[in-house]
Amino acid sequence: MSEYYEMKIAGLTRKLEKFPVSDKLDIAAFIIFGDVELTIAGCKELLEKVPEFDVILTPEAKSIPMAYEMSRQSGKPYVVARKGLKVYMRNPLEVSVTSITTKKEQKLFLGETEVNILKGKRVLILDDVISTGESLDAVRKLCKDAGGIEVAAAAFLAEGDAADRDDIVYLEKLPLFFK
Repeated sequence: MSEYYEMKIAGLTRKLEKFPVSDKLDIAAFIIFGDVELTIAGCKELLEKVPEFDVILTPEAKSIPMAYEMSRQSGKPYVVARKGLKVYMRNPLEVSVTSITTKKEQKLFLGETEVNILKGKRVLILDDVISTGESLDAVRKLCKDAGGIEVAAAAFLAEGDAADRDDIVYLEKLPLFFK
């Protein structure tokens, strides 16, 4: 039988299913895919909290719907840091990352086209959840290596200790569940 954590995000109530990360820790999984109502409402609220920016940078994949919707609402473009190198990515930038939900090392890539979009621009780094900060650090490095100027890092949720950080903008705190 599944356990859930109920929370409000952007005025909407959602039940997040809990999953074990280890024998001592569970997380409540926040999956934005398919939740159009929450994507629209959350992006509107988050846009009100972030500073002026020129372009959004987000890691693949769960935050892509958010990047699209914030781009649509703001009229600003977005760039996706890809998890795999594609044949059309010339002169790629690459960083490695291990996050709490992937359990293994991954790589993020930006091609020359994306680098040119970011270079010299005010960049809003966007993710669905910021937890340990590993993914955020990787995207920050890509932004810097591409010549972008980070103006803020934002997420719908700050998980665990991330809620105590002063270098991120978020809508709600998401607790960790220790056993």
